[in-house]
Amino acid sequence: MVPDPIGVDSLRRVLVVKLRHHGDVLLTSPVFTVLAARAPHAEIDALVYADTRDMLAGHPAVARLHLVDREWKRQGLLLQARREAALLAALRERRYQLIVHLTDHWRGAWLAQLLRPRWSVAPARPGWAWKACFSHRFPLPKGTPRHTVEANLDALRRVGLYPTEDEKRLVMVPGPEAEAKVDALLAQHGLAARGFLHVHPTSRWLFKAWTDEANAELLARLAADGHRLVVTGAPNAREQAIVKRILERAQAPVVDLSGALTLREMGALAARARLFFGVDSAPMHIAAAMGTPVVALFGPSGEREWGPWMVPHRVVASDHSCRPCGNDGCGGGKLSECLTGLPVDRVHAAVNELLAQP
Repeated sequence: MVPDPIGVDSLRRVLVVKLRHHGDVLLTSPVFTVLAARAPHAEIDALVYADTRDMLAGHPAVARLHLVDREWKRQGLLLQARREAALLAALRERRYQLIVHLTDHWRGAWLAQLLRPRWSVAPARPGWAWKACFSHRFPLPKGTPRHTVEANLDALRRVGLYPTEDEKRLVMVPGPEAEAKVDALLAQHGLAARGFLHVHPTSRWLFKAWTDEANAELLARLAADGHRLVVTGAPNAREQAIVKRILERAQAPVVDLSGALTLREMGALAARARLFFGVDSAPMHIAAAMGTPVVALFGPSGEREWGPWMVPHRVVASDHSCRPCGNDGCGGGKLSECLTGLPVDRVHAAVNELLAQP
């Protein structure tokens, strides 16, 4: 165990590991900002799942993105072994002095042993095997929630690198191609920047979703208020069906871009919106990263850990004594009564309140 801060001047290459979902990866973006500020001479790489790469692609502090493809497991053991060996060889070639592992995924522990960096830091967890893998470990809060951004930054605090407030902002770079496509789409529909509200009513997790009826009523009310609305959704068939049902019920004039945008294009769209409305999801975090005011619904997940970060926002949640429970719906049934029972009046009022701010 090395209790002292690391030698920043000796850092030449750093690897940050975050093998989680899209929103989780985006919430690591300040870690790269801080590392680049404290060690401007170092190259900082990321290891993420392939489908989440757009969350960090273009980040000015990220030198290389190394990818783990979840599809490797479906390609047979021999091909998977080849892919893993090639990845390990690429990582070894970089000769990292520091590994920052931001989850309790065992791959990070194995890499800390196989790559032999001088320093390695990860969340604390029980067991001698885990402890033996890292030079530094940082405790997560035991009794009180802490926002995920701050928890990620605790890894750097543990090794003596303290962020400033401005360095804690999320970073997402849509890129010129995404910007151009979104500008063309908005022009096609006669929309100007800051002249519309961005609504993303769906989630890949059903237990985080509001009802179709409530979403439809909110869209109808916002349209009646005179707002131009742009609706987005993921390209998968289930979410497309949900958006279709909502729009059929709403019978309101909207621009439907569901299934038509990549995540980076979603960022470009959110950056041009006057306000974003949705649930706890990657698009909500994307909107926050682009600096767009956010109205978000929260149910089983906790807003203190996952809420919109460093942007004007309103969180609408119930007062159920059991939330946030972290379960996939009440009784594991995929539907969360703390969400489905949220009244449209409260959500509509939250949108109007945030829009009224200068």
